Amino acid sequence: MFRSLFPLGAAAFFAVAAFAQIGPRRAVVRASGDGIVSIKPDQAKVSVGVTTQAQTAQEAGDQNAAATSKVLGDLRGLLGANADIRTLNYSLNPRYEGNPARLTGYTASNTIQVTLSDLNLPGRVIDTAVQAGATNILGISFSLKDPQPARMQALRMATMQAKADAEAIAGGLGLRLGNFTIAQEGSSVVVTPFDARTPAAAGTPTPIEVGNVDVRATVAIEAEMVQ
Repeated sequence: MFRSLFPLGAAAFFAVAAFAQIGPRRAVVRASGDGIVSIKPDQAKVSVGVTTQAQTAQEAGDQNAAATSKVLGDLRGLLGANADIRTLNYSLNPRYEGNPARLTGYTASNTIQVTLSDLNLPGRVIDTAVQAGATNILGISFSLKDPQPARMQALRMATMQAKADAEAIAGGLGLRLGNFTIAQEGSSVVVTPFDARTPAAAGTPTPIEVGNVDVRATVAIEAEMVQ
């Protein structure tokens, strides 16, 4: 048979003491803030593709390899042997037509991405790739090599906004802020999009307008409200 080590009165005393130690929860206020820093990008990525079609998989692959090699060679001739060029995707798939479907050939696709520090070059990269045999311009994205300084600035802005909002709410209730109990952040680099349209005709440079990169931060806080 279980027997308590403490008499009933002692147990009640400990329960009351524990409640007193915890104490009643104070009123709290929650607020969030946003911070956005717009800054000129220092990096661009251009994605181009080479697509070929042939009756056999071997022919489609061989034609694509030759065309892609020409594009890569001309891009390195423009940018130098140490240019940051990488393959993003390669596929070789059968093509079917009709009902019932019948095999009509094969399609090979190779997607290349070029990373640039000189933002005067994206238009020339597009023109060079198209003239060398690229069949698709898949897009351009602008970004920051190191977004951390701008992120820190955006976080400070978001925190100040959240605190100001919390102070305004507390003030409206005739209270003021006490201790902060929660502070959470979430931030991201928003890359400026670029709509890659049909390249300009041969001899006409493709114009590229570089916009800003927005570095956005959000902060949520919780603070006690006191008299």
